[in-house]
Amino acid sequence: MDVISESIRVLYVDDEPEFAEMAATFLEREDDRFDVEIVTSGTAGSERLADEEFDCVISDYDMPGQNGIEFLETVREDHADLPFVLYTGKGSEEVASDAISAGVTDYLQKTGNADQYALLANRILNAVAAHRSRRIATERTRRLETLISNLPGMVYRCGNEPEWPMETVRGEVEDLTGYSADAIESDDLLWGDDILHPDDREEMWETVQTSLAADGTFEVTYRIITRDGTTKWMWERGRGVYTDDGELDALEGFITDITERKRREQELAESESRYRTLAENFPDGGVFYVDSDFRYRVVSGSGFEPLDTDPDDIVGRSVSEVERFPAELVETIEAIHEATLAGRSERVEVPYEGRVFEIRTAPVREDGDVVAGLHIAQDITERREREEELQRQNERLEEFASVVSHDLRNPLNVVEGRLELAQTEYDSDQLVKAESALERCQALVDDLLSLAREGALAAETEPVSLEDAAEQCWASVETGDATLTIDTDQTVMADRSRLKQLLENLIRNAIDHVGPDVTVEVGRLADGFYVADDGPGIGADDREEVFKSAYSTVPDNTGFGLAIVSEIANAHGWDVTVTESASGGARFEITGVKLAA
Repeated sequence: MDVISESIRVLYVDDEPEFAEMAATFLEREDDRFDVEIVTSGTAGSERLADEEFDCVISDYDMPGQNGIEFLETVREDHADLPFVLYTGKGSEEVASDAISAGVTDYLQKTGNADQYALLANRILNAVAAHRSRRIATERTRRLETLISNLPGMVYRCGNEPEWPMETVRGEVEDLTGYSADAIESDDLLWGDDILHPDDREEMWETVQTSLAADGTFEVTYRIITRDGTTKWMWERGRGVYTDDGELDALEGFITDITERKRREQELAESESRYRTLAENFPDGGVFYVDSDFRYRVVSGSGFEPLDTDPDDIVGRSVSEVERFPAELVETIEAIHEATLAGRSERVEVPYEGRVFEIRTAPVREDGDVVAGLHIAQDITERREREEELQRQNERLEEFASVVSHDLRNPLNVVEGRLELAQTEYDSDQLVKAESALERCQALVDDLLSLAREGALAAETEPVSLEDAAEQCWASVETGDATLTIDTDQTVMADRSRLKQLLENLIRNAIDHVGPDVTVEVGRLADGFYVADDGPGIGADDREEVFKSAYSTVPDNTGFGLAIVSEIANAHGWDVTVTESASGGARFEITGVKLAA
C-alpha cells in the first residue's frame, strides 16, 4: 500500500530565500507530489504550523534570531512526531548531536552539486512514509481497542489443544469469567482445564476440530464455571490462523455470555408446554402458539376434527406457507398477529371450510417483552345460527308489536271515545266499570308492547353510571313519600334506555307491593348491582314465579313488570334473581354485568 500517494506539503525554513527557492524547484522536479512553501525564519515557521498542516519541515541551522535547533525544539512542543529534516551548510558533530537530542528526524548537509536534492527528496519521502505508516497503525490500534472495549464479551488467541491455552485475551474478561486477563494468559490457568465445564469439554473439542477441518471456522455453545463457582453459558465463534505453509498456528475468536438468552429459551419452552396442554384440551376450536418469526409452534384442539385439516401440516410453517389457508385468511391472520406482537389483543370472525370461527389473540410476554402470540380460534357457527334465529324472532316480535300498537290500540281508542260520549249522556255504574276495564286493557297493551320490544337483543352498549341512571328513574316514577338510597358508584356497560326501563320497573314494583313509604336501595355487587326494599319480601316458593308474564299479587296490576326486567337482563347477557334484603324485604340481584374500565 502506497501511504504517500497524495500530495506532500513541505514547509521550508531558510533565511536565504534564493537558495530555498532553488532547492524547492529541484525537489518539485524530483517528485511532483511535493508542494513546498518557503518562510525565512523560525518564528514565521511556527506561525505557519499553527495555521496549516504540513507533512514535513526542512530547516536551515544557522539563522538569525532562532537557529534550526531552537526552532526544532519549538516544533516538538506541539508536533512531537512531525518529520523534521535539518538541512544545513554549517554542519558539525556537535550540531548533529544537538539535533538528535532535540528529536530531529533526519540530518543532511548542503553540498555544491545537484545530486544533493535527489538525496534530500528521498529522505523526505522516507520520513513522511514512516510517519504516515505509524499514524495509520496507531489509528488502527485505537479503533481495534475501541471495538474490543465495546464488545459484549472477550476476544482471544489460543493454541489448538484440548487445554485451550490462551496466548492473548482482551475485552470483558473479568466480567465474563471472574479471572483477570493476566491470569488467563498465564500457564497457571488453562481455559480447557480450569474454566470450561467438565461435561462440555469432549464435545467442545470434537465440534471445533470437525468444523476446522471443514472450512477453517467454528461456532460452539458451551458452559463455563467462573471463579466464584457460577455456571454460565457461552457462545463462541472463531477461526484457524495458518502459517504460510498451511500449518494451523493458532485460533482466534470471540466469546460472549448467553446465559440470559438460555434462561429465556427455557422459560419459552416451559410457556410453550403450558400452551400445548391448553391446546390439547381445547374444545370446538384450535389453539395456535405463534413465535415472533410468525411460525406456528403449537397447533391443536378438537375443532380440527370436523375439518379436512391436520394440525401437523401447520406446525413449523408460517401462515403464508399453509397450503389450505386461502389468501384472504392469510391476510387477516397476518394483520392480527402483527398487532399481537405489538402488544394488542385482537378479536375477529373469519369463515373457513364452511364454518365460522372467532379468533381471539393475546400477546405472550416474558420479562415484559412480547415473545409470541397466542391465537384461539373457536367454532361459533351454531352460535351465529342461534343469533340469526333470534334476530328473526326479534323481527317477528317487532311485527307483533306493530300490530298491537296499531290494530289493537286504534279500536280501544274508539271505545274510549264512545265511552266518554256515553258518560256525558248517562250516569251509570256500568259505565264506570267499563272505564276501569278499558284502562286495564290500555295498561295490558302498553306492557305487551314493552315486553315484546325489550325481548329483543340489547343495542350497542356504552358506559352508564348506575347512580345517575337510578336518580333519573326515581325522578320519572310517581314515588310519593318513598325514599331512595344509592350505595354504588359503579359504571356499567349497558344499553342506557333499557337499563333505565329495568330500574324503573323494579322501583315501581317496590312501590306497588310495599306502599308509598317504602325505602328503595340501589347497591353494588362484585359483578353487578341490586335493587332492594324494606317491605315484607317475597316467599321462597314464589321467587321464580314472579318473573313470569301476568304474575302479580296486586289487584289490577298487569303482572308484566318483572317479566320485562327478566327480558332486559337476558338481552344483556345478565342474570337476575330475587332473594331477601337486609331488612327482610325483596332484593333483586343483577349479576354477570360487565363494568366499564
